[in-house]
Amino acid sequence: MEIRLPISSHSYVSLCVSAVFIIAGVSDVSAIDVFTTAEVFVENGTTATLSCSFRSKEVVSRLTTVTWSFLAEGESGASTTILYHSDGKSFPGALPQFKARVEWAGDMNKKDASIRVLQMQFKDNGTYSCDVKNPPDITGQSSPTKVRVVMKEALPQTSAAVIVGGVIGAVIGIILISVVTYLIIRRQKPSHDYEGDR
Repeated sequence: MEIRLPISSHSYVSLCVSAVFIIAGVSDVSAIDVFTTAEVFVENGTTATLSCSFRSKEVVSRLTTVTWSFLAEGESGASTTILYHSDGKSFPGALPQFKARVEWAGDMNKKDASIRVLQMQFKDNGTYSCDVKNPPDITGQSSPTKVRVVMKEALPQTSAAVIVGGVIGAVIGIILISVVTYLIIRRQKPSHDYEGDR
């Protein structure tokens, strides 16, 4: 006796479609991860280094490209390329605002795609995006950095007095904990007083 399972044409089509999706998911499509600092404060008139690094399963080659783009604060729409780097060469974007002020600062062998922007100005406030393609790792998101150009007085400060106070407080805290621990251990030891003959 032979057992037959009923297979409808609908089930056969579903099985074929599922197989295609599984095979497509295992193909050689790779993703690249790009990392930047979320927000950077820069003093007006100084040079800003905008850091960008990436992680790719593929070896970096001459086909690897980096595109840095800019969108001014308060504007919407598409950003404008300010630097394109490929095959060891950098090409400036067409935005007059950054003419001769953006330079390559990265090292592709170390997966570093950083740039420097010289003589930062208040009009340079905005979002800078780093996008890296390392074929066949071409799918991935660009990574944005919000840049705020400020006067020197407005820069976030780490006061030397705060650091010294923190170190002194930590040392005092360690001494207090040591003394309390010593007193607790000493109280817990049983005393062996000699009571003599009774």
